[in-house]
Amino acid sequence: MDWAGWAVFGLVATAVLTAALIAAQLAGLTRLDLPLVLGTLVTEDPDRARVIGFVIHLCAGQGFALGYAAAFALLRHATWWTGALFGMLHVGIALTVLLPLLPGVHPRMASERAGPASTAVLEPPGLFGLNYGLPTPAVTVVVHVMYGIVLGLLLRP
Repeated sequence: MDWAGWAVFGLVATAVLTAALIAAQLAGLTRLDLPLVLGTLVTEDPDRARVIGFVIHLCAGQGFALGYAAAFALLRHATWWTGALFGMLHVGIALTVLLPLLPGVHPRMASERAGPASTAVLEPPGLFGLNYGLPTPAVTVVVHVMYGIVLGLLLRP
């Protein structure tokens, strides 16, 4: 397995994903602020939450990059299109499983069923993240496919 590539290129791919997601947010395509969502798992202060959430996101990106690297090693094959396919699988799970379950574990997120609580400061993302804007699923797919392409191009099985 490409350990050195994983260590470096996992960070590169996560930086590309994060930069594209922030650009989409600043362009008004989505209200999803992933560093804020992740950081508010730990603290309620939004400024601190964004910094902490960014670090959590980088660590999660490294974890997923390890999975991609292992899959490429098992397949003995790494190309931009296999990376893109893994990105599609990754985002499919994120949008249909992880985001809808997030309100159940997030201490500062309202629930679709229970509504806002006194500690809720974030709205739930809903299925496909649609509560953060109609383009959110498309933006999320694009940035995760970009992530997979970067890893498919840079990692060696």
